[in-house]
Amino acid sequence: MIRTLASGEYRLYSRQPDPKTGKRRNLGTFASRAQAEKHEREIQYFKRH
Repeated sequence: MIRTLASGEYRLYSRQPDPKTGKRRNLGTFASRAQAEKHEREIQYFKRH
């Protein structure tokens, strides 16, 4: 899940909330939405290979 920050950057959050904190885990901050989407695809590939 990608959210836009007040600074104009994009942050990638995990889909599932962290059971320990109840919040979504931060998976990285990126300058552009395209970079964040690319990294999200890389994560999904890694989870299944």
